[in-house]
Order: sequence, then structure tokens, then C-alpha cells
Amino acid sequence: MSSSIESIVVAGGCFWCLEPAFRSLNGIISVTCGYTGGNTESPSYDEICQGDTGHAEAVRVDFESSVISLPTLLDVFFAVHNPTTLNRQGTDVGTQYRSAIFFKNGWEKKCAEDAIARTNESGTWNSPIVTTLEPLVHFYEAESYHQSYFTKNPESAYCAMSIPPKLKKIRSSFGHLQKQA
Repeated sequence: MSSSIESIVVAGGCFWCLEPAFRSLNGIISVTCGYTGGNTESPSYDEICQGDTGHAEAVRVDFESSVISLPTLLDVFFAVHNPTTLNRQGTDVGTQYRSAIFFKNGWEKKCAEDAIARTNESGTWNSPIVTTLEPLVHFYEAESYHQSYFTKNPESAYCAMSIPPKLKKIRSSFGHLQKQA
């Protein structure tokens, strides 16, 4: 089977929390924290936090599609954040924390639409999915200190509270996809 490297950009709250969840899976080449979906060119973290750039905190997930498929990655995405809360994840509130899938082509958009339908039909969440589907125009890589933040700052109270439950969900629902320690 030939290997093909693909990427998808998703937003689901703080990028510090999504990055380790995806990084734990087989077939993931890299996960990059960044900003997308807004109008400000080359935004900074401080600008994003003010909430008026239109950008979301997002991650670009580069993966080997021969090892893990886009539909599977989207199922993981919907399992590790709450896609039913508009512009909010926990205590993080604002459009920069929206749930969104940024597609590059019609196939990615169709995969995202199918994943939303699957998730709504599964009954996993008590409310309908509010995840937006937005064309990917530009992905701006976040400042270097945001990359692999949890790995570099495991003692961070915010991360210690938010990330282990996501990793536990992956272990229980997608354990067969996780990298071996």
C-alpha cells in the first residue's frame, strides 16, 4: 500500500488541547498550532486573544492516509471537544475558540459533512453539532512557544485539567489507533 501524506485543519477550542490528542495517534506526521479563518494577516497570539481578528485557534494535522483516514481523524476530532457549544470550549469563550473544520477541496468538505451527520446520529452529544465548515484560505503558524506546549509544560494547571480527559477518551474509544509508548 502506498503512503500518501495529507493534512486537515480543525479548530475546537484551545490548540494546546487538540495538539496532544492528535499527536497520540498512529499515522500522524506532525501537528502544528496556528490561526485561520479570519481577516488579519499574520496575526499574533495577543491579537487572537482579543477576539476581533476573526481567526480561530486551530491545528494542522499532517497524516499518512494509508495508516489513518480523514474520516477517522474527524471522528476523533468530534470525540475530543464539545462540538455543540457555539464559540466556546469550557471556560474559553469567543469566536477564536469555535468548532470548525477548514476544508481545501470538495472531498474534505464532504468528509466533514458526513462526520457531522455521523456524530449527530450517534447520540454522543445531547445537542446538535454547531461546527462550521469553512474554506481554508491561509493557515498562520502560531509562535514557537505554542508548539508542543503540553509536552514542554506538563505542569501547566490549564493543560493538566483539560488534556488528560481528551487522551482518556482517545484511549477508550480509539485505543487501537494510539501510538505505543
